[in-house]
Parts: sequence; C-alpha cells; structure tokens
Amino acid sequence: QLVESGGGLVQTGGSLRLSCVASGRTSTPYGMGWFRQAPGKEREIVASIGWSNSGTYYADSVKGRFTISRDNAKNTVYLQMNSLKPEDTAVYYCAANYGYIVYVRRATYDFWGQGTQVTVSS
Repeated sequence: QLVESGGGLVQTGGSLRLSCVASGRTSTPYGMGWFRQAPGKEREIVASIGWSNSGTYYADSVKGRFTISRDNAKNTVYLQMNSLKPEDTAVYYCAANYGYIVYVRRATYDFWGQGTQVTVSS
C-alpha cells in the first residue's frame, strides 16, 4: 500500500514536499516513482528512483526544480518541488515496483497510491 501526503495550494514560485509511505512487503527491494495527471491529460512520469538511491530519472519539464529522494528505513519516498509553475498543477501519484533499477515506463509499476492534489496559482 502506498499513501501520499503533502499536496496543497501554492503560489507560482513556491515549494511543496510530497511524501509517500509504503507498507506491506517493504523488505523486498523496490523502485519508486512519482507521476502526475492534469485534467484532460495522460498520466506522465515526473521522477523515479532506484532501490539504493542508485539512480534517478527526471522528466525534462521538472529537471533542476524537483528532487526525488528516499529513506528506506522509513519506507518513504519524497518529491521536493521548488519553483513551482501553474503547469505543475495536477494530481500527483506515487508508484512502486519490485526491483533494484529506476523504472520510467508507467506500465512497469504494479502499485499505486491514491494521489494528492497539487495546485499552483498564478
């Protein structure tokens, strides 16, 4: 099970930190990712991270502004979002899949959270 938190309303240029706590078979290595879906658009990857912080991936649209990290002792992955823009407005979803590597494709993720709304006002 994945539970996200930290979403909310923020002004352009502001920051938010999303958290996702995993429960269940957390002793098995798993890669994690953050996706987002804006109204009328497809769900897209934002960032992903490997099991031992061994690698990360960022969508071009968030490079230099967002940072993904994880704390395996707390079974938690974070998404620090800085310099937020109105186009970052979306429901953000946490996802996980067993394995060590950085997963990028949406179809490779087996487990999903319920989502948390991020709204950036102009």
